Amino acid sequence: DGVERVLFSEDALQTRVRELGASLSEDYQGKDPLVVCVLTGAFVFMADICRYITCPHVVEMVKVKSYEGVQSTGNITLTLDLQTPVAGRHIILVEDIIDSGRTMSFLIAHLQSLGALVEICTMLDKVSQHKVEISPKYVGFECPPEFVIGYGLDFNNRFRSLPYIGVLKPAMYMEQN
Repeated sequence: DGVERVLFSEDALQTRVRELGASLSEDYQGKDPLVVCVLTGAFVFMADICRYITCPHVVEMVKVKSYEGVQSTGNITLTLDLQTPVAGRHIILVEDIIDSGRTMSFLIAHLQSLGALVEICTMLDKVSQHKVEISPKYVGFECPPEFVIGYGLDFNNRFRSLPYIGVLKPAMYMEQN
């Protein structure tokens, strides 16, 4: 077991997801937003939040690579892009966690260059770790500067299926250094 402690319980997550879904439903009524999941980490949050967005919406996925182990490489590569034209479209980027903010900044610039109107919905925001100016409109929880796992978040592709968000035991990633 690599979990040091539970940070956000399953109940707390589901309550917050319902609240975010209600806000998104109200804000995007009549706008037919494109709800874009940032793979792989956001897939659990995305599945849950889409159930609570009551206005019509379309779902798509993007995938970027920026991490190896517990460290961001600083290099962001788009490995799966959208298939839907986005010019003039309202896009809700659904992310699991914003850490440095570089990935979101990269995706926003990419989508805006294609003419999209973009907002971010993230489950977790590590505000203290931001390296670029980023202000997500929809935030589940502010997250302390610890390595977190569960609810889609992983450590080397493990722990994604935990129903809560927990802190990874430091010994787990210290072994790799």
